[in-house]
Amino acid sequence: ASSFHEFARSTNDAWDINDEDDEDLLAPIHPSSLPSTLHSVHQVPPLPLQQPSDTTREPDTGPADRLAPPTAEEELRKHSWSGIPREVRPITWRLLSGYLPANMERRDLVLKRKRDEYFGFIEQYYHSRTDETYKDTYRQIHIDIPRTNPLIPLFQQPTVQEVFERILFIWAIRHPASGYVQGINDLVTPFFVVFLSEFVVEDVENFDVASLPLDTQRNIEADSFWCMTKLLDGIQDNYTFAQPGIQNNVKALEELVSRIDEDIHNYFKRYEVEYLQFAFRWMNNLLMRELPLRCTIRLWDTYQAEQEGFSHFHLYVCAAFLIEWRKEILSMVDFQGLLMLLQNLPTIHWGNEEVGLLLAEAYRLKYMFADAPNHYRR
Repeated sequence: ASSFHEFARSTNDAWDINDEDDEDLLAPIHPSSLPSTLHSVHQVPPLPLQQPSDTTREPDTGPADRLAPPTAEEELRKHSWSGIPREVRPITWRLLSGYLPANMERRDLVLKRKRDEYFGFIEQYYHSRTDETYKDTYRQIHIDIPRTNPLIPLFQQPTVQEVFERILFIWAIRHPASGYVQGINDLVTPFFVVFLSEFVVEDVENFDVASLPLDTQRNIEADSFWCMTKLLDGIQDNYTFAQPGIQNNVKALEELVSRIDEDIHNYFKRYEVEYLQFAFRWMNNLLMRELPLRCTIRLWDTYQAEQEGFSHFHLYVCAAFLIEWRKEILSMVDFQGLLMLLQNLPTIHWGNEEVGLLLAEAYRLKYMFADAPNHYRR
């Protein structure tokens, strides 16, 4: 994708996946179908954020070349909002998360430094997982890892589970204000799958990660760690003591729904359904337990394109998600039926189309309510 226009045209591919292909986590792709300018992250492709160095100016050949970095980032976010093609998703996620620098000349150097830094943490801290101070943290991580996407064979591989244990343990001891909290384990999976897909042409869900070269495995692990860290930096209040971020978001969701759909809100009151009983998980796991992983990956294309996508915009996605099931909710006639529905919503066959409609509705709600918070305050 050598220009914004070419990149924009290529994003149409994200919406051309049919229902059959969408049953796979990421549809296999043949190398011959990749744009000729795209390579692995070790030879980072010239995506639109390229800019001349401070000391050497390149010729000004057209409008795209005159784009300043902020404008370029805005363009990339705009294209990413509608879904990113599989072949450029890894580098786009690295760029949008702020992990990969915009300046191409610095990319290889920064990636090497950050990957080395991560494995420096492993050498320095990972042996302490059995120490008295950290053994409870490691024990909880060790229990939670097999529960992460248990129906997808990829995540049951010992090699992958060891990767997740290292990522989560290092993150936890470097963030003592929160430490490890159940639910954070889910947040590694989209990054791991997307960065793995860069090296896998077959079915990712069943791919044997141990067959990859060790250096490739290490790069995927380090990149997943740093991008997850960037995500959590924006929502850390969700995981500190008493999880105030989640408490506030659930309360905001309740207030928002009371204005958007009074019938649903009053129905919950009638049957004594508390929003915390279902929406805590929606906030804690960013809807990952409610949607197939392929849908989460598509959702995160937009979350990374939105300012405060994983925090502020997620609230409106949750509101749109709840209203999506309006008919089913209002057909329930008791507390148990309502809660069973809300905790087991039938999204197994969802794909890009359903996620696209959900995001469009969330954007509409945000447009209506985000800039006028009094609209949903009692």
